[in-house]
This record gives sequence, structure tokens and C-alpha cells, in this order.
Amino acid sequence: MGRSPAGSLLLLLLLPLLLAHAIRNPIRLPSDRPADLRIGRDDDAVGAKWAVLIAGSRGFYNYRHQADICHAYQIMKNGGLKDENIIIFMYDDIAKHVENPRPGIIINHPEGGDVYAGVPKDYVGDDVNVNNFFAVLLGNRTALTGGSGKVVDSGPNDHIFIFYSDHGGPGVLGMPTFPYLYADDLIDVLKKKHASGTYRSMVFYLEACESGSIFEGLLPEDINIYATTASNAYESSWGTYCPGQHPSPPPEFYTCLGDLYSVAWMEDSDKHNLRTETLKQQYQLVKTRTAVNDTYLFGSHVMEYGELELNMQNLFLYVGSNPANENATFIDDNSLSSFSNAAVNQRDADLIYFWHKYQKAREGSSHKRNAQKELLEVISHRLHIDNSIEFIGKLLFGSKQGSEVLKTVRPAGQPLVDDWSCLKSMVRTFEARCGSLSQYGMKHMRSLANICNAGISKEMMAEVSAEACISIPAGQWSSLQKGFSA
Repeated sequence: MGRSPAGSLLLLLLLPLLLAHAIRNPIRLPSDRPADLRIGRDDDAVGAKWAVLIAGSRGFYNYRHQADICHAYQIMKNGGLKDENIIIFMYDDIAKHVENPRPGIIINHPEGGDVYAGVPKDYVGDDVNVNNFFAVLLGNRTALTGGSGKVVDSGPNDHIFIFYSDHGGPGVLGMPTFPYLYADDLIDVLKKKHASGTYRSMVFYLEACESGSIFEGLLPEDINIYATTASNAYESSWGTYCPGQHPSPPPEFYTCLGDLYSVAWMEDSDKHNLRTETLKQQYQLVKTRTAVNDTYLFGSHVMEYGELELNMQNLFLYVGSNPANENATFIDDNSLSSFSNAAVNQRDADLIYFWHKYQKAREGSSHKRNAQKELLEVISHRLHIDNSIEFIGKLLFGSKQGSEVLKTVRPAGQPLVDDWSCLKSMVRTFEARCGSLSQYGMKHMRSLANICNAGISKEMMAEVSAEACISIPAGQWSSLQKGFSA
């Protein structure tokens, strides 16, 4: 059928408009992605870089977490990020601690230099808390309590890097203050950040025991976030450069200097041109080193979650790149040093510290007696928590099935618990009668989650907790003076 003269005239008039619209709004297939997200363009003009670095612990026995964060800051700074775009959370009780053999200095490697110099003190002491972390990430200054006031004031084209180093447990991450950080709350905040349209892509590196459980079955695959974790959802991560290991810290130190996963990604970043190295290449390298020659005897399974396509981006997009490494191009057969016995289970690193502190103290001195007291208190707290949880399991599910129920690991892809409010309620109920879980007790979060998954009521939990714990033990580890873990 032929076109009428009027129709032909109308088409000629509309054709320029249609062409202009097509240029401004090209048709894309659903699988199409912007080039800078697909292959990791390193053009400085494509959005700003933001970094949030969190050490979630306190105490000299946890030296390594703040050392990790300070080292990460130096990588960002050498990579060209501005201080106003790097936000630091650390209790800041390590560098000037009375037990620090190098006052005012923090090291992250036995032969390493000072990583503490120049680190901004954005959120220190009790300002390192869940509320401030969430407020910073969401760019919500009005929700802050203390601190420098710096927030991630990002725009729709910006790239955000988060590095969190601390103790953890199934579904939970530690903080030097209470309450702890729970996986469901973190994921909710990440979803809110995405809904606000204030970033283009985000990378989250997480160092903690059972860190895979923070994202397993929870992190969406379509909100432009790529995460890697030091371990899967049911195993510990590892401290490294610890006394008695090889390589050991300098002899004057009796604490671990770093964490295996963290040290792996940072020592790789220290020496390569990150304009050419991708997130995937670093992930594979870190995974291999942390696996310790595929034995996992002193290592863990590094995992990745979220939008895995993003791992084809270059690291430069998030952490910059040191100009001194311009000629140090990453190649596929690169490797990092692997030590067969150079790591200590994260949860035992404090025992290493307290034991060596006791060993090195002069015989007959008050320091020796105090060190012995500290060591015995730590061991006593561990026994109390372990025995209490085990007894509660037997009271609820019987002597034969109790342990089996508490230790059940859900299939891959499922979150730790169906009802996170129930989990937090069970934590408070247990702690009200048995004392604080503390950093060690986070290992039992799976047991408390399984109690929820089994349909146990809060009232029943209160009853069996009271039967298991006649009283709350004295001492700092069980004290509830600073609040509940949930």
C-alpha cells in the first residue's frame, strides 16, 4: 500500500527529531552495560573515588586490625585519593599504647615501615560504632554522633571502596562498642545507598571469621556491589605475622601484625600497577595465598559475592595506583609469598598475645602476676561461653541432638537465619543471664540462629539460659556494663 503525500511530508518533518532522540537515547540490549563498568575504565573523569576503612576492634591484643586499616590508608593515599574522600574508623588505642614497643608507630609486616603516619582520625574511640558507620555510608551528617563529620557524599558516577577488618561470627561483625553489626542491617543500608542513586559501583573487602555469612543469601546481585570475604560462611579467618610463626614479628612484639587475607590483597596492591590489574586477578591471587597451597590447614576459602561482572574492572577505579608502580604490570603467573604455618586462627590470636605476654614477664614481678591473671580470665571466659551454649542446646533439644542442632549449617545460598529480630532477641536473652558473648562468643551466633530456626520462643530461651547460668561471671569479658551485643 502506498504512502499518502501528507504522510510522506509528516515523516520528513519528524525524521530529524527521531534521529536526535536516537542519538541521545540509543537502544540497548538488557545485557548491555556502560563500558566503564564492564571493563573498568580508569579515566579520572569518570566519577570520584571514595574509601571507608573500618577497624572493628580495640585492645593491643587486636593490634593487627588497626594495622590493616592504616596500611590500607597508605595504599589509597599513594594511589592518589584525597583525604577528604578517605574515611577512617579506628579506636586509635594501639600506636600510643603502653605496650607498643615502637611508640607512635604501627607496622603491618615484620620488616615493614610505619603505616600509622598521616592517618586521619575521623572516628576514634567510642565514635567507632554501627550508627556512625551507617550514617557515613549513607551520607547522613545529621545522624552522626561525634567524629570529624566526614561522610560519603558521593554522586551517581562515583565508586566506593569499603574495607572492614575485625573479629566476626556467623551473621555478625564486631565493633569496639556495642551493639555489634549484624548482616541484615548492613545489607539494608547497602540497599538504601543503591536506592539513593549515589554511586555507580561499590567494592567491599571483608576480613572476619565466617565473613561469607554476611553476604551469603543476602547481598543482591543487581545493585552494583562486588564483595570478597576472607572466609566462607562457616570457617575462621586467620591472623598472620604472629609470634612463634614464620615469618615472625620483631622479637619485641608479642602480638600478630596482620591478617592473612588483608595482608594478601594489600601486599599485592603495594607492588603492582593497579591501572592494569583487575579485581578478578587480585581475587584469584589472594584466594591462592589464603588457601596456603590449597591445604587450608592454616588458611581459609576466600569468597566473592554480589555482582560478579564487576570483577573485570581495574582496581585503580577504587583505590588508585601508586605512580611508582607504573611499570609493574600484573601478569597471570604472578604470585605472593605463601607460608605453610605463618597464620593463627583469628579467635586464638588473643591467646597468643596473652601467653607470650606472660612468658616474657619477669619471674616474680607484679607484671608476671597480672599477665597470668589476664590469661586465666580469657581462658575462663571461653570455657564459660562454650559450656553454657552447649548446656542450653542439651536442655532444648536433648543430650544426643543438642550439639547437632546447634552446629547445623544451612545449604549454600541460604542466609544464616530466617528471622533476624529473633536472633538479636536470643543474643540479648542469653547475655542477660550468662553475660556478654564478647569477641570470642560471636562464634556461637550460628547456635543462637539455629535456636530461632527451630522455633524456640524467647520465654523458653530465657528459662534454659537461667538454668544454664546461675550467675554472670565477674571480669571484663562477661561484663554488660557497656551494653548488649545486639
